Amino acid sequence: MTAPPADTLLLGPASLDRYLAQAVTLPGGGALNMAYHWARAQVPFRLVTRIGDDEPEVFTSFLDRHRIDATADLVAAGPSSSIDITIGEDRQPHMDRFVEGVWQRFRLTDGEEAALVAARRLHLVLVAPALAELHRLGDAGRLAHLDTSGDFLSFRRWTVERFDAAMAHLRTGFIGWPGDLDDPLLAGVRSVALERGRLVVVTLGERGVRVIDGREGRAGDRLVPVDAVRVRGTTVGCGDAFIAAFLAASWRGDGLDDALDAGRAAGAAATAWLRPLPDDAY
Repeated sequence: MTAPPADTLLLGPASLDRYLAQAVTLPGGGALNMAYHWARAQVPFRLVTRIGDDEPEVFTSFLDRHRIDATADLVAAGPSSSIDITIGEDRQPHMDRFVEGVWQRFRLTDGEEAALVAARRLHLVLVAPALAELHRLGDAGRLAHLDTSGDFLSFRRWTVERFDAAMAHLRTGFIGWPGDLDDPLLAGVRSVALERGRLVVVTLGERGVRVIDGREGRAGDRLVPVDAVRVRGTTVGCGDAFIAAFLAASWRGDGLDDALDAGRAAGAAATAWLRPLPDDAY
């Protein structure tokens, strides 16, 4: 039986996370982490990603166990994306030897583009191939009917110009900012958000959350404090948890402050995990 069209699509990478010291390979990647959180929160969505045919069961068993719906074109010929991970004495993961695998040539299939037409919302984890699709589809006018959001990750290798071009096709942007608060790049982010009338949420770890709201009649820019928590695991995965909770709250009609509360609580909870997700997720 064909699954009904999904209102929400989640587009982004899935990767094989190879933990070298433990000699274990686990399903990972920003989109897969988001999918886990939305499945737990019972948010209806469909995952759009690519995995290779080399070790597909690492992913498919995870998807089946958590009842995560993925598109029919999930598996492609070739190796999955992968990365080697070691956990340092500071309990933070150190990543090396990233292999793009099948994500290097990612592009939506005809079936996935049809799903896009039927959807209402699209969230993207903006690695390079996903960004290329954002521009291809946005420039063709294929995204105008969607409530679009994007995760700019830690904002490495971005410029104000590239950010502006991406925000032309997004209504909401998320940035996990590790740098100084007075960095000129953040001033450029603010200008783009206000000039384009967009919402940009910048997570700053224990320093708080900067909310730049350029939507009609708002034009706000404020720093929202967070309650600092002791990191018992790592901070990896906190951004995914924050965004998943924030968007879920927004989509069910909660206001901005309530969505921020949901995101902050989810991000804080993720600091207890040694990996991006709790152990029982795997």
